Amino acid sequence: MNKLNVPVNQEIRAPEVRVLSEDGKQVGVMKIGEALAHAQQLGVDLIEIVPNATPPVVKAIEIGKYKYQEEKKAREVAKKSKGGEVKELHFSPFIGTGDFETRIRRIDEFLGDSNKVRLVVKFNNKQLGAKEHGYSVLNRVKERFVDRIVVDMEPKFFGKYLSMVISPYKKKNKKPEAVQIQENAENKNE
Repeated sequence: MNKLNVPVNQEIRAPEVRVLSEDGKQVGVMKIGEALAHAQQLGVDLIEIVPNATPPVVKAIEIGKYKYQEEKKAREVAKKSKGGEVKELHFSPFIGTGDFETRIRRIDEFLGDSNKVRLVVKFNNKQLGAKEHGYSVLNRVKERFVDRIVVDMEPKFFGKYLSMVISPYKKKNKKPEAVQIQENAENKNE
């Protein structure tokens, strides 16, 4: 078998095949000999694309072009499934406004790419007495994205680190509390 791991030309073992043209239009059902002659007349290869069909489906196309199309499809699938990584951003409990805004923009980018975001507030030994400032930072982030995020993990301490995980709101996720409360209030007013 060839590099594509699909039967090509004489490797096709079915006695009868359904032939598609290069642009995907159906040519018809033919005996394998007729199909090979048809492909040879067009100057292209015969590639089996649906072996489990009755009869198997083959495409009359140049093998290099077919390989390119398959690679292109694979790249598109990979591009669409890219989201879902967990990105991490670090904060200080006493973060300045400019730094905070920069991190907000980064969170916005990550959520736009359908990534989860782990927000970490890092405390040094002296700052551990002011844990409420860390919670305050994470609450400010939650307030900024209240209608766009779902909190996967509420703020929790791990040693010197206060961590929270958020993900973008999607229909399959449960709705954020603020959105549910707002919708319930609107439904009661109607």
